[in-house]
Amino acid sequence: MLGSGEIQQYLSGAWRLMLGKADGLRQLDLSADGFWNSFFAILIAVPALIVGWVGVSDELTLQSAAFAGRFGIVVRLALVDIGAWVLPLIVFALVARRVGIGDRFVHYVVASNWASAIIAWLMLPAALLRTVMPAAQSATSMLSLALFVLSMVLSWRMTNAAIGKGPAVGSAVFAGMFLVSLLVLFSLQAMFGISVQN
Repeated sequence: MLGSGEIQQYLSGAWRLMLGKADGLRQLDLSADGFWNSFFAILIAVPALIVGWVGVSDELTLQSAAFAGRFGIVVRLALVDIGAWVLPLIVFALVARRVGIGDRFVHYVVASNWASAIIAWLMLPAALLRTVMPAAQSATSMLSLALFVLSMVLSWRMTNAAIGKGPAVGSAVFAGMFLVSLLVLFSLQAMFGISVQN
């Protein structure tokens, strides 16, 4: 179990990477233990993610009577989001060495995990607005879009800093991971019968 000091250090390092500062890697644990411990970031993100799952489950409950209940929807949303978090990293593991960035695999995964936790919390205001004011769909959509764009910029910077092979390679990795993530997300949503309308 990670201590609060370690978690704060890793989140701080990820944040520096998201600002484009490669020295953030020094605050991350890039050992084998650090690699596996970085998946603890999923638990750090869960409280923020739950707010979004509850908001979406409310909408889906209203849209369709086919869903068994709110808890079942939340479980399915959780499986979709966690799958969309982990499965692209598995794909990255399979191709990283073949495309010449195998030496940066651990760096990227550790940084990405902690950065994803930060992004989950960054998106919380939109999820809260969606839950508290479900009628304010236009405001929620605008806020969600703005936060999404910001998260993409921060993720791109993190990827470039973690890969450390120049902006062309970093951008290619970012684009590839983004496309794989979308493919996984849509596939899992279809598999679990979830249709999220923004």
